[in-house]
Amino acid sequence: MSPIKISNNIRRFRFEASEMSQASLAKAAGVTRQTISAIEANKYSPSLELAFRIAHVFGVGIEAVFSYEIDPN
Repeated sequence: MSPIKISNNIRRFRFEASEMSQASLAKAAGVTRQTISAIEANKYSPSLELAFRIAHVFGVGIEAVFSYEIDPN
């Protein structure tokens, strides 16, 4: 099975939301600021539930915030 690379647009959405802080997003999504930081830096992939909660905070669909790519190698 090929590895999947998940990327996100969290930083862009935070910037467009009046430069929302990681702490504010974390509180709204029910996680820690460190979790948001790790997801934003692509060091951690969120659960499906958390991905939906983050997208909901921004009022967009999950596919607007997260995307994935399958490594063909």
